[in-house]
Amino acid sequence: MRSQSEPAAAEPGAIARPPLVRELLLVAGLFLVYKFGRQLATGHTAEALHNAHRIWDLERTLHLPSEVGVQSALLHGDTLVHLANTYYATVHFPATLAFLVWLYLRRPAHYVWARRVLALVTAAALVLPFTFPLAPPRMLAATGLVDTARVYGPSVYGPPSSDHLSNQFAAMPSLHFGWALMVAIGLIVATRSRRRWLWLLHPAITLLVIVGTANHYWLDSIVATAMLGAALALIRPQTSSGGTPLSLRSPRRTASTAGRGTRHLVSEEPVPVGAGR
Repeated sequence: MRSQSEPAAAEPGAIARPPLVRELLLVAGLFLVYKFGRQLATGHTAEALHNAHRIWDLERTLHLPSEVGVQSALLHGDTLVHLANTYYATVHFPATLAFLVWLYLRRPAHYVWARRVLALVTAAALVLPFTFPLAPPRMLAATGLVDTARVYGPSVYGPPSSDHLSNQFAAMPSLHFGWALMVAIGLIVATRSRRRWLWLLHPAITLLVIVGTANHYWLDSIVATAMLGAALALIRPQTSSGGTPLSLRSPRRTASTAGRGTRHLVSEEPVPVGAGR
């Protein structure tokens, strides 16, 4: 007979939280690879500009919406375009990091899955600058687009010839959008709140920002979405020993013989109710 104070046995299907130090090193490595990996493919200015004209013409052939229309909406007021530039410059890394930290603390199984997906997408994205360097639309005078960050601020880029912290000829794919979409998908999968679909506002706003500030083409986001879809198909969320995704498991009733036979509710897995908890 078990006493009320005796801890319940661990569920065989539970996923242990990975060691913190190892995960800090892995996540730091992911960000460093993203930041400095593209530097290996710097240069190729002429080829990057040639590819930019090809992408611009291809989008017109495909009848995609013009990036000019999105930017025109931003340029109705200095405040709006300044907010868009700020969002582009400050939200990308912190939002992704906060997403991983929250999953690590509250949904360890989903954290491992999300970290693997982000790592795969990032690694695959580093290949394209070598094979297809691409200048962003703000560098094409023929488009009529304004470099909003340079004109209105804030800007995270310097002149391409002297910018040693980023490769501005690596516009495709847009990891700004790819990571934002993964953040939304990860939080929707890992939570149960009826409002969890509002997380899709993050990639939606990101898409409008990266296009409106002339940092990316529509096709940059389409390619990022395709790469993320492939990664999600290859890497699935971990499941319980019975094969059920951990996010779908529900509480079960078990009887305790402690005290006067009072019945207690014991949960196999904490049921996610929302990203805000």
